[in-house]
Amino acid sequence: MTKKTFNNIPLSVLDLAPVLEGSNPSESFKNSVDLAQSVEKYGFNRFWLAEHHNMPGIASSATSVIIGHIAGATNHMRVGAGGVMLPNHATLVIAEQFGTLESMYPGRIDLGLGRAPGSDQATAYALRRTLNQRVEDFPLQVDELEAYFEGTARVRSVPGEGLNIPIWLLGSSGFSAQLAAKKGLSFSFASHFAPDYTIPALNLYRDNFKPSDTLAKPYAMVGVNVIAADTDEQAEYLATSQQQQFLSIRQGKPTKLQRPIDDIDSVWTEMEKAAVEQSINSRSTIVGSKKTVKQGLEKFLEETQADEMIINSQIFDQEARKRSYEIVGELMD
Repeated sequence: MTKKTFNNIPLSVLDLAPVLEGSNPSESFKNSVDLAQSVEKYGFNRFWLAEHHNMPGIASSATSVIIGHIAGATNHMRVGAGGVMLPNHATLVIAEQFGTLESMYPGRIDLGLGRAPGSDQATAYALRRTLNQRVEDFPLQVDELEAYFEGTARVRSVPGEGLNIPIWLLGSSGFSAQLAAKKGLSFSFASHFAPDYTIPALNLYRDNFKPSDTLAKPYAMVGVNVIAADTDEQAEYLATSQQQQFLSIRQGKPTKLQRPIDDIDSVWTEMEKAAVEQSINSRSTIVGSKKTVKQGLEKFLEETQADEMIINSQIFDQEARKRSYEIVGELMD
């Protein structure tokens, strides 16, 4: 099956392998496989998983392992990291892991790289080989990774060396936008939780882009939260799970993904509501029926002129989550 498009651009899926209240990571991985197999049939382009740590509600911490699990359960859709937080790892290990994945599933693996720890400071220290490594070393790490794949490093990455694994830079600020432009790499912006910085970051990337051997012109993907259902009211009800998740993070007490609730205003203060809405506001969070979602995606695409959109749907009920992606799939050509 060929990939489908929405207004001539591909749509992709970002999965956080949510751990549901009352459930466990084992069930999360079964749900991720079920979702991946479904969205592949719907015509989505790629399926990415994000590295997070010390988060009770997110099970994708061993990102390369779950990528292999998903790739093995699907047929043609691209599968990758959105992303690996490179400062957490020895660069050679990432080269070997993704070289292994590409060798097992040739032509299907993406490697998206972020420079944030994907966790709190204590967890970041627990992950690292030394306490001296800094996020400021990220550009050097990207250079090292490219050298392993190109076969120009002193140490050889086997597997990995000589493989063409697309590298993306991920960002929620201007730093990675400028680095992606300088290196001529694809860029994915986390507009699904940093909406206010989306346009400035995309402008930085496009205005400063230098063609490379792998990319002749800028290629930008933006993140979008979509909660789609058969009615606006049903979608708004489902969206309260995501709102509760962001609230728990804001309160410094992250939890498993909670069941939706009838009255979201009963669980937050006005100040907390404003803080959550700053992270997931209507610019890049679209909640509603097929008609509402279509209008929202068209507006965001017009605003960003993105080359691709990647959709995150934090929905508690697995069938409702699949239905949400099915509705978006019905909007594609």
